[in-house]
Amino acid sequence: MSRITYLALAAAVFALAGTGAGASVRTASHDGLVVTHGVVVGDVTADSAVLWARADREGTLKVHLSGGKHHGVGRLDVHSADDYTGQVVLTGLRSDTTYRYRVGSKRGSFKTAPEADAGAPLRLAFGGDISGQNVCRDAGEGFPIMETIRARRPDVFVGLGDMIYADNACEPVGLYGNAQVPGGFGPATNLAGFWAHWRYNRADAASQRLLASTNYVGVWDDHEVVNDFGPLNDTRSTPPYTPGVHLLPIGLEAFLDYTPIAIAPNTPKRLYRSLRWGKHVELFVLDTRQYRDANIASDSPDRPKTMLGREQLTWLKESLAASDATWKVIVSSVPMSIPTGFPATGGRDGWANFDQTTGFEQELLEILRFMEQGGIVNTLWLTTDVHFAETFRYRPFPANPDFVVHELATGPLNAGIFPNAAFDPTLNPAVLFGPDPAATVTTWEQAKDGFNFGTVEVDRGGKLTAAIVNTAGQTQFSLTLTPQ
Repeated sequence: MSRITYLALAAAVFALAGTGAGASVRTASHDGLVVTHGVVVGDVTADSAVLWARADREGTLKVHLSGGKHHGVGRLDVHSADDYTGQVVLTGLRSDTTYRYRVGSKRGSFKTAPEADAGAPLRLAFGGDISGQNVCRDAGEGFPIMETIRARRPDVFVGLGDMIYADNACEPVGLYGNAQVPGGFGPATNLAGFWAHWRYNRADAASQRLLASTNYVGVWDDHEVVNDFGPLNDTRSTPPYTPGVHLLPIGLEAFLDYTPIAIAPNTPKRLYRSLRWGKHVELFVLDTRQYRDANIASDSPDRPKTMLGREQLTWLKESLAASDATWKVIVSSVPMSIPTGFPATGGRDGWANFDQTTGFEQELLEILRFMEQGGIVNTLWLTTDVHFAETFRYRPFPANPDFVVHELATGPLNAGIFPNAAFDPTLNPAVLFGPDPAATVTTWEQAKDGFNFGTVEVDRGGKLTAAIVNTAGQTQFSLTLTPQ
């Protein structure tokens, strides 16, 4: 049965389960089925959510859900074709309500979003880059920053790309000299290899505890497939890769197997979407990978490149213009002005041109000009990707200095640390917080001090505070913004 067909049937099951207080639908379950990698609830709205789990073999897991007036038992079928993973859509939920679930022996909770007119607060955390550059699960601590994030009790956690490094390996001794849990894999070249990377990261106990206590928003970036990839650059010719084999479709299938995303049946591979949280916040989650032009191509006003593709760009403009949320938070897996792309001879991988003409700058300027001309204010861009933390305030159009955009870059959660002070001047950036390029990391203890994540908190009145926090829970930078 296809994923789309199954989700449609599962939605019907839970719609029945939510028809009244005490209503339930009981289904058969295979005795002894074990949940192996925790449970994740993603893309939570005011009345729905997507629940994900993985079992040890094919069969049916019982999903017990309780909270508000919703009490029910649904089914979650898992198949070998999806690496024994499965997803079920939970519908008929009550807004701004904490729900508890039990899947097999695993228990957890999530909170539905408030209605769009409710002045409700939000605690959001975000970060990316896990198990890159042979900085993997520490033998004793796993991914320690995940416990720090959980202690913040976020309503939403955004896994902002590079949530696996499918083109890297995890050795018994890490980059920073610490003993690690070996991965037993190299760069992924087939679906089984991609699954192995996902299983490795999801096996981390602290990650499972975090994801069992919050709403998840899954995003992909390049290392879910291969470094700096796009649809025109997703093959590799050196071992262990097979020349001519396109990796994007394989990596995307594995990403969808392991990431709960509310996908419409008529757009089964669309990852860009928006999620509303009350009156004050709407998340606009971009897909910067599936539709981009080649990194090596030149970008110019007369022949602008696209990173988003025509349909996604149109969606973003129309959605921003239609949103009445106080804050429009744009989730981009690549930064706005920090140069990316390695090696640089392959072209720039992010929005910025920097020292070349190969970025995607013209499309970014088009988006910002659309916002400026349409009076779309109070925007915050979130990103990771660059393996250090930095915060910018942009005034991209000198003729209108009141039009201001902020960007918060964080990371890595648990990967190599590479501070870089370079940035592109096109958007007239002011660096509010940045890295020390002279800093060196040689030990695991130093690395933990450099690992970081971002937080965004919005109070009932709409005031927003963004921060960068390290593994020890120390706030390295904080920025408070009052909406225009």
